[in-house]
Amino acid sequence: MSVRACGFDSRSGHETTQKSEHSAPRGTPARSYLYSVLKKFFPILEWLPNYKLSNLKADIPAGITVGIMLIPQGMAYAMIAGLPVEFGLYAALIPQVIYALTGTSRHLAVGPVAMDSLLVAAGLTTISVTDQKDSISIAILLAFMMGIIQFTLGILRAGFLVNFLSKPIISGFTSAAAIIIAANQISNLTNVKYLRTTRLQDFTAEAITNLPKTHTPTLVIGVTAIVIIIALTKLKSRIKLPSALIVVTLGTFSVYYFDMQMIGIDIIREIPSGLPEFTPPNISSHDIYQLIPISLTLALVAFMEAYSISKSIEERYEYEINPNQELRALGLANIFGSFFQSYPTTGGFSRTAVNEQAGASTPISSLIAASLIAITLLFFTELFFFLPKTVLAAIIITAVLRLIDFKLPISLLKSHKTEALLLLATFLTTLFIGMVEGITTGIILSVAGLVYRKMNPHFAELCELGELDGVYRNKARFPEAKIREGVLIIRFDAPLNFANHKFLKESIKTVLEDRPQTKSVILCAESISYIDASGISALESIINDIDKSSIDFRLAAAIGPVRDAITTSKLISRIGVTKCFTSIKNALEDLDNPGAINVNTNKIATQSEIG
Repeated sequence: MSVRACGFDSRSGHETTQKSEHSAPRGTPARSYLYSVLKKFFPILEWLPNYKLSNLKADIPAGITVGIMLIPQGMAYAMIAGLPVEFGLYAALIPQVIYALTGTSRHLAVGPVAMDSLLVAAGLTTISVTDQKDSISIAILLAFMMGIIQFTLGILRAGFLVNFLSKPIISGFTSAAAIIIAANQISNLTNVKYLRTTRLQDFTAEAITNLPKTHTPTLVIGVTAIVIIIALTKLKSRIKLPSALIVVTLGTFSVYYFDMQMIGIDIIREIPSGLPEFTPPNISSHDIYQLIPISLTLALVAFMEAYSISKSIEERYEYEINPNQELRALGLANIFGSFFQSYPTTGGFSRTAVNEQAGASTPISSLIAASLIAITLLFFTELFFFLPKTVLAAIIITAVLRLIDFKLPISLLKSHKTEALLLLATFLTTLFIGMVEGITTGIILSVAGLVYRKMNPHFAELCELGELDGVYRNKARFPEAKIREGVLIIRFDAPLNFANHKFLKESIKTVLEDRPQTKSVILCAESISYIDASGISALESIINDIDKSSIDFRLAAAIGPVRDAITTSKLISRIGVTKCFTSIKNALEDLDNPGAINVNTNKIATQSEIG
């Protein structure tokens, strides 16, 4: 087996890709092989030796920009998780450093994100945690469990699992989660305490009951912050500072200068200064058992988020994302982070985009961003004492509402109605039943749909297009084309296996019942890529059945692997070498004039690497 190893282009500062083997080639010194293995697990060893001053000049401003963005974001996302705001900063520290050492993306900005924060809140709801110390302990344990799952999947090379999270599933889940996140922030936006929930109907009932309790000054500040963020977003080409930082500064200064806390504005108050202490997660077998479903969901969703944004950026640069190493890197980031009071983290869409746009060339930008977070924790936490929570709520609401996807559902309704239903089912289940249930429903329905399509593949009766000699197409698409009397030409567009062989038999039987005058059946096998034992048995049964009705069977355009299977199973003798052809046209010509086709044509049609 081989993997991609990331090299480095000294002219551009970009990594390049080259093949490397897991096992040491003959003649390779043990030390060189060990170093190549270390580079696979620590990609920093690949590009750091070639790091230049020009790279640092690009990474410093990018890292500072992301760090500035992370400070208000981290605090806001901690609020989503139901944790004290400092834990959002802790989550932006160690995980960034670990990913910079082990990740394969040069641009991914790891830290707290809205989606994972909501899943953490869902986990706390699952265990019915009421004490804040217990909430913190459970959130940190979730990071540890999520990291273990991701790292294990990476070791098992299970990066392919992301394929089970199709685009409709992710769109439906993300859109519903965005609505739930925004709804839960109404509490901070209005300074009214609501029951934390991940189900929309529960929140709606709470909101209606508590609407008269809305604190108007808090609401005015929050709505003003939302308007400012939207306006700054429109003017982003002129204003370079992050909009979140601007509203945090304005909100904090306004509360401090006008003593707004005296009229009931809820503020952050004291944030503990200093770096997070080394504290192993509090592991409880009872809690672990209850948190397994949410941990699995977190592990997959977080990996999907990080991998999808990394892949979208990778396409514009000369390096390759290794999904298995990404799993290991994200897993290690969460495992090590949990020992320094971090809750679950992954790559953030907006921060990663900003990191790239700011000119980052290597993960050094992430180390710089982490350094800025550390400096803030050590020296500047007092600056956030008067920060109103309603401003953080405004930051969250404006950030997550952009995650609601309107384009994909509309597009799917026009082109893929089945996938539109999958998206809708995931969306509604997530919104009204639960986060874990939502993504589980999406995966189950997606796999069920895949199995159904495998068991019921496309089957077509073909006819010749008169104006194009030798071109045969689906009769249903060209109803004006003439069908040759007494001849049934069919095409089966899938591998023929245990899952669908009965479908082929039933399809042929149905067509023959509609056309009792059929004297010859030609199976076009150009779309059959593989035949298993059940498929071979089904073909033999089909030939036997139509033989009883004195119908001639011919095989056309079989590809190499299918010819090999037919030869190995001795089915070729049942069909007959003279009844195998390289094309439908040749099969028809032989039908019209038996023996007229060159014998070499039949040899080519039955050629096999199996003796």
